[in-house]
Amino acid sequence: MYGDEATIRRILTELGDTWAVVGLSSNRRRAAYAVAEVLQRFGKRVIPVHPKAETVHGERGYASLADIPFEVDVVDVFVNSDLAGQVADDALAKGARAVWFQLGVIDEAAYERTRAAGLDMVMDRCPALEIPTLERRAG
Repeated sequence: MYGDEATIRRILTELGDTWAVVGLSSNRRRAAYAVAEVLQRFGKRVIPVHPKAETVHGERGYASLADIPFEVDVVDVFVNSDLAGQVADDALAKGARAVWFQLGVIDEAAYERTRAAGLDMVMDRCPALEIPTLERRAG
């Protein structure tokens, strides 16, 4: 398990509400689209990051993390595992406070690098599945 309950809770409730979702496009059939909707329902600002730089869920998209002209709290990663390490490195360069690799996105070296740099990180989990259960787990 890559990300304990305390880390998950901290990312979802304490580190900030601006989430860059790498791999989010206007394709409604992709998991990123539905996950971004859930994050918005729970008060997160979701910034699409995709080569097409499309507007999704009312938020302007950007082609890369570096193109976003404001701070990002969490980088949520919906890319293939072989590309995820570079995204984690880009998140570090951007000054993000946490990185979240989605279900099936696994790069142990990137996980170790990101944690060693002082960022919170979760890997192979989905925030849309975790966030609705936070209050139940706290009780």
